Amino acid sequence: MIEFNNDREAAIALQTKYINLKNEISKAIVGQTDVVDAVLISILCNGHSLLIGLPGLAKTLLIKSISEVLDLKFSRIQFTPDLMPSDITGSEILDEKREFKFIRGPLFANIVLADEINRTPPKTQAALLEAMQEKSITVGGKFHKLEEPFFVLATQNPIDQEGTYPLPEAQLDRFMFNIHLDYPSLEEEIEIVRNTTQNLTYQLNTIMTSHEIVFFQQLVRKVPVPDNVLHYAVNLVSKTRPNTPNAHLAANEFLAYGAGPRAGQFLILGAKCHALINGKFAPDIEDVKAIANFVLKHRLIRNFKAEAENVSLEKIIGDLL
Repeated sequence: MIEFNNDREAAIALQTKYINLKNEISKAIVGQTDVVDAVLISILCNGHSLLIGLPGLAKTLLIKSISEVLDLKFSRIQFTPDLMPSDITGSEILDEKREFKFIRGPLFANIVLADEINRTPPKTQAALLEAMQEKSITVGGKFHKLEEPFFVLATQNPIDQEGTYPLPEAQLDRFMFNIHLDYPSLEEEIEIVRNTTQNLTYQLNTIMTSHEIVFFQQLVRKVPVPDNVLHYAVNLVSKTRPNTPNAHLAANEFLAYGAGPRAGQFLILGAKCHALINGKFAPDIEDVKAIANFVLKHRLIRNFKAEAENVSLEKIIGDLL
């Protein structure tokens, strides 16, 4: 049982735990500080994340390392074009007593790595969507609750389009963050090559248990939000919607569709967590700005003019901020 005298003590404990988490993860992952921050914030906000990056940027290793330091049950699903819903949810079989018995699939875990999520057909993606949104699955008309905490951390390759199924907007909207991984710096790449071409071993220690994660998730929701920060976040989202009274000039010019209400919810939740891990007891506008790109990038759809003039979503979001 986790006990603190007050929420202030709990917030200070979270900050200490967070520093220890990052130090432990750095044993396995070189650099990628912003990416690690974003994934951990989404977990502490009880949200799912989509990691997009070129092959070899340690997306899978990062997620596996996080599951180890968080002492969570980890499950990896390699998504392929022939993957069926029952392959991830589980199925009923007839046992030796001639009775139906449910065999749990890989979705029954705390952290589910959906590797190359865009390689599986919509039918299987729909089964994953139910798990992401409802934290439950339905098999053979029977309802099965998933164990808390439950996160889907999905990876996607941005350049390999052969045999892929683009994720529908409804499914993209369920992801709290869209996290892009970039190439490491020259110094970081030298360290990566040095570490991975010798007999170097490391042991990741458990820093946070599942019970602590659930406790800190509840703590994040308790954080008070000043009215000006709340108005800023909601106003930022409304400015992304073209041809509406509050639309920004950049949205009217370059966007076909803007972000929905979930974006505002995730901006506030993410800002609360960002404030806590940085030693603040309430978020400010800078905390909203710090996570805005992760929240908005996959919720904005560029129009033809933006694509023709090669105006990036990062440029549009920068103008909105």
